[in-house]
Amino acid sequence: MTDPDTGPAGRSDGETAPLSAIRLNVNDQVRRLEVDPRTSLLDALREHLRLSGTKKGCDHGQCGACTVLVNGRRVNSCLSLAVMHEDDEIVTIEGLGDPDHLHPMQRAFVENDGFQCGYCTPGQICSAVGMLAEVEAGWPSHATTDVAVPRIALTDEEIRERMSGNICRCAAYPNIVAAIRGTAEGGTR
Repeated sequence: MTDPDTGPAGRSDGETAPLSAIRLNVNDQVRRLEVDPRTSLLDALREHLRLSGTKKGCDHGQCGACTVLVNGRRVNSCLSLAVMHEDDEIVTIEGLGDPDHLHPMQRAFVENDGFQCGYCTPGQICSAVGMLAEVEAGWPSHATTDVAVPRIALTDEEIRERMSGNICRCAAYPNIVAAIRGTAEGGTR
C-alpha cells in the first residue's frame, strides 16, 4: 500500500533526490557538476553545461538527435544517465570542431548540403563519426554482405543501415550519405 502523500520513491511531492557530485570530461574539459542522479546525459550537457548543440528530439532514443560520442562510441544521450559517465571521454558537436576549424565530417555536411533545418545535424554528424570508426574496426552491420572480409565495403546501403537510428525530418538523406561517403573516401580535408 502506498501513501497518497508520497511520490514513487517514498518522497513527498516537494522533496527532491539528493544531488550527486560528478566529474564529466566533455570536449577535453573536466567539468564538475552536482546533479539529480536521474539526470540524463543529454540534460546534463544542455541544461547544466549549456552545450546546446546536442538536441532533445524524441527523448526515447528513437530519433538520434541527441547522439554524442562516449569513449569514441556513439550514444543516445537521452537514454544514458550522466552519473554513469564519470571520467568517460564525451565529445559533442561543439568538441568535434569550430567554425574556423571544422571536423572533416562537418565540412562534408556543409559541402554536400547534408542538412536543411539543421536540428538533427549535430546528432547525424556525431553518429557518422562514430559509425566510420565502427567500420574501420571491422564491425559488421545487418547490411554487411560478407562478415568474413577484413574490410567492409561502405556501400550506400551499408551507410543507410548504420545511420538508420538517426532521423532527418527534412529528408536530406541522399546528401547525408554523400557527406559520409566523401569523408570515408578522404574527400574532405
